[in-house]
Amino acid sequence: MKPSEILAQFGPRESMEYDVVIVGSGPAGLATAIRLKQIRPDANVVVLEKGSEPGAHILSGAVMDPRAMDELFPNWKELGAPLSQAVSGDDVLFMTETGSTRTPDWLVPRNFHNHGCYVLSLSDVVKWMAQQAESLGVEIFPGFAAAEVLYDEQGRVKGVATGNMGIGKDGEPGDNFQLGMELLGKYTVFSEGARGHLGKQLLSKFKLTEGKDTQTYAIGIKELWEIPADKAQPGKVVHTAGWPMEGDTFGGGFLYHLADNKVTLGFVIGLDYDNPYLSPFEEMQRWKAHPAIRAHIEGGKRIGYGARAINNGTPQALPKTVFPGGALVGCDAGYLNAARIKGSHAAIKSGMLCAEALAPALDAGRAQDELTAYPEAFEKSWLNEELQQTRNFKLWFKKGKMTGQLMTGIEQWLLPKLGVSSPPWTLHNHKADNVSLRPAAECKPIVYPKPDGKLTFDRLSSVFISNTNHEENQPAHLTLKNDSVPVQVNLAKFAGPESRYCPAGVYEFVPVEGGSGQRLQINAQNCVHCKTCDIKDPTQNIVWVTPEGGGGPNYTGT
Repeated sequence: MKPSEILAQFGPRESMEYDVVIVGSGPAGLATAIRLKQIRPDANVVVLEKGSEPGAHILSGAVMDPRAMDELFPNWKELGAPLSQAVSGDDVLFMTETGSTRTPDWLVPRNFHNHGCYVLSLSDVVKWMAQQAESLGVEIFPGFAAAEVLYDEQGRVKGVATGNMGIGKDGEPGDNFQLGMELLGKYTVFSEGARGHLGKQLLSKFKLTEGKDTQTYAIGIKELWEIPADKAQPGKVVHTAGWPMEGDTFGGGFLYHLADNKVTLGFVIGLDYDNPYLSPFEEMQRWKAHPAIRAHIEGGKRIGYGARAINNGTPQALPKTVFPGGALVGCDAGYLNAARIKGSHAAIKSGMLCAEALAPALDAGRAQDELTAYPEAFEKSWLNEELQQTRNFKLWFKKGKMTGQLMTGIEQWLLPKLGVSSPPWTLHNHKADNVSLRPAAECKPIVYPKPDGKLTFDRLSSVFISNTNHEENQPAHLTLKNDSVPVQVNLAKFAGPESRYCPAGVYEFVPVEGGSGQRLQINAQNCVHCKTCDIKDPTQNIVWVTPEGGGGPNYTGT
């Protein structure tokens, strides 16, 4: 049955009314709710979270600039916020296949300075923020995925509807069917993370990207390790550039020593790469085997795995963030600072700015209009100033690795020493990541080492420790516009890149049963919700839609 037919047969949906509905309980969504309740305690606020609980879809390990947290909770230390491990040292390494060179401290560009920051579990921070929000009276509904934007008769956003539960693979309601519910708000704030499912629809409907640069993304593959006590260096931060990236592919690694003998590490690869044989997952695995990385984790045990697409954060590509009835915050808009590999402080600040526009609007009895005070406040904020300082970072690398490294040195090391805070020039991008692949016939296949099961691993064992789970008897949340495209275009021209760019083994080409040729098999139950396929598919034939609430990875406890 079509969704409209289900609604006609089983509707109407139950509805609940709020002052503000927030989609997503990441740092941005929770900061919006908290700041609004701090200013206007009587505001009626609800937060929807598609994961099993706040923090379930956020893998441990981040370096946080506490600037926004200081503003949101000046007494966060007394409140017990899980920011306890200060950065104790920075290493910036340039790597070759067998060796590495440490950048002298005096030559490290400002974007890699982490003095005053904290190494932490972002999942724990989010859980703590959720507790603070609830103590202020915010309602949080975990396990409820916002699946549909609701509009009034004037085309303004009036809320969202959660997905129906208990729909079978055949699209028919099962014995445990439960109709979704409507959450209606005077304003609706979208905080879904990079390439948000509903945010993507809003960008198109309200033409929020008109006159803006084209957003580009990267994929971050991340692991969490427990290491021997004699290897622990709490607060140590390592960033790497160079190998294993070949040619002009943008990418680099990070490794952070947490407290309690844990290390989080990962690899980021720009999704504008051009070789269809490249596998971000495999690149991360061979990067771990480098002597400079191996030394930190060898003898340890991998206890967590995850992946997520991230914005490249140029303010030139920041869309209009408000529309009739709502706003985009955090990475749903694209505030991440890619040059610093930091987004949590930007997410929190953007949520605060949005809340500070919501409060007077509610005081004035307004509803469903544009919160113009929010983008106006951003323009005057330290967040905008910070993003302007690094606005060219990723774009220089589009001109080649050597150019990117040289201009990063000029913009992030030389100019600040000359008293120039922000570069006097601006680069632009109008090319989407999905059009960057070259035909496979023009590219050299990449042969990756086999995993050893101790330091390097395969995808399925990785997905297993991400605690990913989806109700199997539900329609696939990874959909195709045209079933013939994967074989006739992607496989024929690009050697089936979806079988490599997905870090969870969701897509694989298998022989046609009882026939000739191959077909694309979609193992949707493996999906870790990274959104890479939605971004990188060369024909944009794959569309990621919201699965049943509570599904996906569960990083809690890692």
